[in-house]
Amino acid sequence: MKKLKEWLSDFRVIFAGWLIMALIPWLSRWLRDAFDLDYSIFYHSFWHAWQQMPLYIIYPEDGNYFLYGPLFTVLMAPLAVLPYQMGRLLWMLIITVVPFWSIRKTCFTRYQQVFILWFVAAEAYLCTLDSESNSLILAILIFSFYLIDKEEDRWAALLIALGTTTKLFGIVGLAFLPFSRHKLKLIGWTAAWTAILLVLPMLVFGVDYISQQYLAWYDVLVHKNELNQFAAGQNVSLLGIVRKVSQCATYSDLWLMIPGMVLFALPYLRFKQYQHMAFRQTILASVLMFIILFATSSENYGYIIAMTGVAIWYTAAPWKRSKWDVALMVLAFILTSMSSSDLFYKPLWREVIKPYSLKALPVTIIWLKLTYELCKRDYEDCNDTHPVL
Repeated sequence: MKKLKEWLSDFRVIFAGWLIMALIPWLSRWLRDAFDLDYSIFYHSFWHAWQQMPLYIIYPEDGNYFLYGPLFTVLMAPLAVLPYQMGRLLWMLIITVVPFWSIRKTCFTRYQQVFILWFVAAEAYLCTLDSESNSLILAILIFSFYLIDKEEDRWAALLIALGTTTKLFGIVGLAFLPFSRHKLKLIGWTAAWTAILLVLPMLVFGVDYISQQYLAWYDVLVHKNELNQFAAGQNVSLLGIVRKVSQCATYSDLWLMIPGMVLFALPYLRFKQYQHMAFRQTILASVLMFIILFATSSENYGYIIAMTGVAIWYTAAPWKRSKWDVALMVLAFILTSMSSSDLFYKPLWREVIKPYSLKALPVTIIWLKLTYELCKRDYEDCNDTHPVL
């Protein structure tokens, strides 16, 4: 058992496992000549922009909307000009290695790194299955948090601006602003980087064309939000649970979002706790869960973000985790991570969990408990820093 534990704690083994998760979906689709919806959309976005074609309509070769900012088309250029399968392989490696690196090389202890990387492996694999980019949003938020903590505000600002101008989620990196020792510098650099990144596609594709695409991007996001309300596989969030269980389309999501934002903001009033890394990491965990639980655009693939937050919550606390906390982790792993896999009882997934967005339920419970702890517990380091295993 000791040798097995040492083997599972070896980062070479963990990294190899993550690489295999990237290679299997790539090789499987290539050998079967199977269609990769998301990478096809990403790949064609550059060529559509290059040919001055509308970005935000559905093309027959893609089958769905492109929902990213015009900057994303520029970022895809190095992959789009490569042979299709070579570019797709590099994309798979990017969405696997970058989040791995963000967990491995930032502010977490060795224990936390091992726990997080194994705990979210199923969600990471789900992202690679469909070439999803949510793992990159996760990496952007973790690196933003880390760079602010290390007083590298200009580079944290670049990541926040990058995430905002590609998929909007990056803007929540400003939730770490209270922890910055150079708040005005962070705000100024974020504004400057955002302006630069908004203009960059215009330098490549033209001012008039990109200006039109920014307006179209806004329109398609509004349209997509309306479609997401009751769609299966979309709105997989706390908002989605309430919407789909109630089957009511008339109320505004603000009735849930405003109380959620108040709860999210309350821990920031505990200024004396800011000095403790455990408190700051738990705020990071709260951010990672909040952006999924309170977004109608949340889908199954986004739970690599939320489940990383769950793992950080569990490992960051400087007190011994209770058996109830362990039970919540087991519930989250089974109902959130495994419910959409082939190992789960399919009728339960198809008829109950998926239609009512119950994948979000364990994360909701944990986020509420996390918020209570942030408001009440003392995060000063103590001798017992490891949770119950």
